[in-house]
Amino acid sequence: MPSTDEIRVLSPTGILGYGFPRASLEEGMRRRPHVIAVDGGSTDGGPYYLGVEPELSTSGGHAGSFRDFIGRDLEPLLEAAVGAQIPLIIGSAGFAGANLHLAGTVGLVFMAAAKLGLRFRMATIGAELDKSHVKERLRRGHIEPCGAAPELTEADVDDSVRLVAQMGVEPFVSALNEGAQVIVAGRANDPSMFAALPWQQQYDRGLALHMAKILECGAIAADPGSGSDALLGTLRHDHFLLEPLNAERRCSVTSVAAHSLYEKSDPVRLYSPGGHVDLSDARFEQHDARSVRVSGSRYVPAERYMVKIEGAKRIGFRTIAIAGIRDASVIGELDSLLCRARGEVKNKFADLDENDYHIAFHVYGRDGVMGPLEPTVTRGTAPGRPSHELGLVMETVTSDQALATSINGHLRSVLLHMGFAGRTSTAGNLAFPFSPMDMPAGPVYQFSAYHLMREPDPLALFPIDYVQVGA
Repeated sequence: MPSTDEIRVLSPTGILGYGFPRASLEEGMRRRPHVIAVDGGSTDGGPYYLGVEPELSTSGGHAGSFRDFIGRDLEPLLEAAVGAQIPLIIGSAGFAGANLHLAGTVGLVFMAAAKLGLRFRMATIGAELDKSHVKERLRRGHIEPCGAAPELTEADVDDSVRLVAQMGVEPFVSALNEGAQVIVAGRANDPSMFAALPWQQQYDRGLALHMAKILECGAIAADPGSGSDALLGTLRHDHFLLEPLNAERRCSVTSVAAHSLYEKSDPVRLYSPGGHVDLSDARFEQHDARSVRVSGSRYVPAERYMVKIEGAKRIGFRTIAIAGIRDASVIGELDSLLCRARGEVKNKFADLDENDYHIAFHVYGRDGVMGPLEPTVTRGTAPGRPSHELGLVMETVTSDQALATSINGHLRSVLLHMGFAGRTSTAGNLAFPFSPMDMPAGPVYQFSAYHLMREPDPLALFPIDYVQVGA
C-alpha cells in the first residue's frame, strides 16, 4: 500500500504499443512507483478501429500492426509490476476498447505471463454496450449530443457495428478493492487509470484527475515532448509533481501548463464521468530543473453522472489515388479541372444516383489540411507567389469496393489527360508516385454515436471479471 505521504504513478508511454526506452522504465522503477498505468487507445484515429468487423481485420481486432507492438510493451511492464508487487492498469484496451479489443489484449497478457512465468490476479472490465439498453435510455430522454454531434436516433443505434461507453475511475477502484494486480479494461476516459489508486487511497480528487490528465500522454508534457517515453507523477495532499524519466527531457511550467489545455474545449474545466476539475486556481511552479509542482486544482461533482458513448457504423468502401502536380498551368486551372472531372464521372456513371458515391479531393500544399476552414488562404487561391507543386489525394467512397475503385480509376484517368485553355502538352497533368495508381483502402466508418448518456450507477455498464493468471 502507498504511504500516507504520497502516491507515485508511473506512465511509461502515451499509448500501449507506442513503445518506450527500457532505460526510462528502469529509472521509473528505481523511484519505487505505487502503480503503473497506461492508456491503450483513443478516438484520434477515427471510427474505423471501433467499427471494423473481425472478418475485415487482419489483426484480431487490434489496430493495424498494434498487436505486435502491444505485446512488446506488455512484457516489460508486466515483469516490472509483478516483480515490484504493484498494480498494472490498462484502459481502452486494443485501441477502441470494445469486447473483441479487450479479448485480444487479454490474450496477449496471458501469452506474456506464460513466457515470463508470472502469476497474478487479473481483472477484466468490459465497456461494450447493449443496444437495447442504449435505446431504452434514448426513449427516456437520457442521451444528449456531445459537442456538435446531431441528436441520436434509434436507427443510429441499430446501424452501429458496436457501441462502447467511456468508464470513469470507479470501476478501476472496485477492481483494486478486490485485490486485482493487473487490470485490463475496455474503453475508458483517458485519465481514469492514472487516478484510480489515488482515489482508492482517498487523495484529493481534483489533484488526482489533473495529474492523471497530464500523465496519460506519457512524456508529451515534457520538453522535448514524446508520446513514446515515460513520465512520473508524485501526488501529495496539496500538490503534485511531474518529472520525465529520461535525462534528455525536462518538465517546464510552460510544457505542463500547455498540456493541461490538451484536447479540451474549455480552458479551465476538465470534464470526466461524474464531474469536472476546475483549473481556475491552478498554480504551476518550477520545482527544480526537471520537475514542475502543480496545486490548486479542484474537483466539482456533477449533478448527474453521465458517460460518453461512442458508436461506429460502416458507410461503404474507399479507394484513393495520390498524385503530384508541378505544372504551373495545371496548378492555375486546378479548381476548374477538379470540377470538370466530377462532371465526367457523373456522365460516365449516369446509371448511379449521385448519392450512391462520394468523391473528395485533398489538395496538399494549398488547403489540404484545413480545407474550407483554412484561415490564411482563400480557398482555391494562394496569396502572393503560388506553390510550385501540389499533392493531390483523390478519394471515392461507395457501397462496393470494386465500384469505388472503378469510379476512382475513371476520375484519375480523366484528370491525367484533361485539356484546358492554354495547355501546350497532350498528357501528364499528374505524376503518380505509386503503382497501382488506384489503391483500395477498405471499409469506411463514421461515428454513429458520440453522445453523453445518463447512468446513475458508475459501475452498472462495466462488468468486472476476475481470473488467476499463471500456475
